[in-house]
Amino acid sequence: MPDVIQLLSDHIANQIAAGEVIQRPASAVKELLENAVDAGATEIQLVIKDAGKELMQVIDNGKGMSPTDARMSFERHATSKIKSIEDLFTIRTMGFRGEALASIAAVTQVELKTRQLISETGTRIIVEGTDVKLQEPCATPAGTNISVKNLFYNVPARRHFLKSTNTELRHVLDEFTRVALAYPTIGFRFWNNGVEQFHLEPGNLKSRIVSLLGNSYGKNLVPVEEKTDMLNIFGFIGKPEAATRTRGMQFFFINGRFIRNAYLNHAVVQAYENLLEKETFPFYVLFMEVDPSRVDVNVHPTKQEVKFEDDRMMYSYLNAAVKHSLARYNIAPSLDFTLNTDIQQLSSVQQPVTERQKEQTQKGYLYSAFSDKGQAHLIERKDSLKRWRELYEIAQVAPSSPKSSGNNSLSEPLQGSILNSGGAESEGKGSSSIMLIHGTMLATTVKSGLMLIHIHRAQERIWYERLLQEWNGQNAASQQILFPISYELSPTDAVLLNEVLVDLARIGFDIAPFGQNTFVVQGIPAGLPPGEEKNVLDEVVDHLKHESPDAVNKRTEVLLAHMARRLSRNKQAIMQPEGQQALIDELFGCSQPEYTPDGKKVFVMIKKDDLENMLNP
Repeated sequence: MPDVIQLLSDHIANQIAAGEVIQRPASAVKELLENAVDAGATEIQLVIKDAGKELMQVIDNGKGMSPTDARMSFERHATSKIKSIEDLFTIRTMGFRGEALASIAAVTQVELKTRQLISETGTRIIVEGTDVKLQEPCATPAGTNISVKNLFYNVPARRHFLKSTNTELRHVLDEFTRVALAYPTIGFRFWNNGVEQFHLEPGNLKSRIVSLLGNSYGKNLVPVEEKTDMLNIFGFIGKPEAATRTRGMQFFFINGRFIRNAYLNHAVVQAYENLLEKETFPFYVLFMEVDPSRVDVNVHPTKQEVKFEDDRMMYSYLNAAVKHSLARYNIAPSLDFTLNTDIQQLSSVQQPVTERQKEQTQKGYLYSAFSDKGQAHLIERKDSLKRWRELYEIAQVAPSSPKSSGNNSLSEPLQGSILNSGGAESEGKGSSSIMLIHGTMLATTVKSGLMLIHIHRAQERIWYERLLQEWNGQNAASQQILFPISYELSPTDAVLLNEVLVDLARIGFDIAPFGQNTFVVQGIPAGLPPGEEKNVLDEVVDHLKHESPDAVNKRTEVLLAHMARRLSRNKQAIMQPEGQQALIDELFGCSQPEYTPDGKKVFVMIKKDDLENMLNP
């Protein structure tokens, strides 16, 4: 039998490594930006075309490389950061992957120009698919200029799996944002298709957050700074009003490196307990400095997941730091239940009460005001509850008046209710009734028993079918706003919203771009409650951020479902019997009355026999 095991060629090995390191343009951008940071650059420029698929260029004014180092940087497992195994666990730099440039060069066409400050001439190298085509001296400014062209040009299958231009641009923006936030003292510039998107001057962290993420965050930032023997925590968190319904505005950095960690995120969210609305997420940009030996950054290929020596300790410190900042800046006041020292010195507190003092107190005005009948401040004793029981028993047997039907109780009998759903008809005119239960459900009798209807879900189904009909007819009404509303987003979210402006216009939104990452809402769908437009747009952006690649064709349904969910929060419409009956009639006029757009049950039938069995022992 011939031998079957053989060594892979460097070309194939590099392409395999590229599959792990370079998944999309953003992966290459991350590696190039981190190398520029490690080079000690104070100015970094990023230029991309076609979301990086055609060109990714990073220019820095760092220390540059010698001709030998420039050539060695494209070899596999070549790095200036690691000399022994111990160095691997004490990494403080960013781009230390030995195969990063080799992997990039394996699937792209790379041109590198670099010069050290002490050298008169630089070096120019051209690499295509791991083959070095040219190396020559050249004139170039001090630093490094690397251009990466035609990603996956020699691996068509990989290029085919790249997403749309907007999606890939969003990922590039994510990586740029993380590096720019991590190093506010470095100036960054970013061009996309020849248009400058960002010009970030060197400064402090607060100015970098505002210039990168938007002016709306400037007035809502709360500083965090805690120094301990174990770790240092600093950065900014957002006030509760800065919380959004979209994820993505949460940034953790460990020793200057961006990470994702659900456990630490929970520590921050828990510190905001009872301060945030339901389904909202706090904003934060938090840095943690810890001894590199206490954290392992090598557990994930992209280095965005880490493992701590003591997770619980990190959780406790972070949670306490955030709580302390919220309390210190009067966001979450810390209550002090200790008694004031002045009060503690009073004799009435220190000395026990005597019988004489008790008698004098009972003769005083205040005592009688809270104990005598007929006084405004009378405090009832337990035996006074007997009167309430008597009133309750009278209410049980008293016939309900027509005026009482508007309360959360039995309504007056309805006239002629016919439910056209699966033979669920009333037994005759005037024989059915509707009960409002806890303001959230309707109970009505039908021929086969009892029907329970979830009000909010019923409204959601009704509105969804209304909007779908308007969408198909392309005649959605738009209500113009007297004072247009400014809606500012992060760079990545702005790209997402741009994708669906045409779709939003079909359901009644009148939105126009207004400067960088800012939009003006001039009209909203008729029927949308005032103030809900931002919540609807936040939910739309959040869905787009997390939608699966095959969900693009269902985007219309998702947009309409979000709209229906917001429009269905009108509780006043069902407080009167007429509104309750109209809700039931319109629900069973829908094509699918049984389920909401996201598949939740709208109503349930309880058969008469089942009701009788409930009462039988």
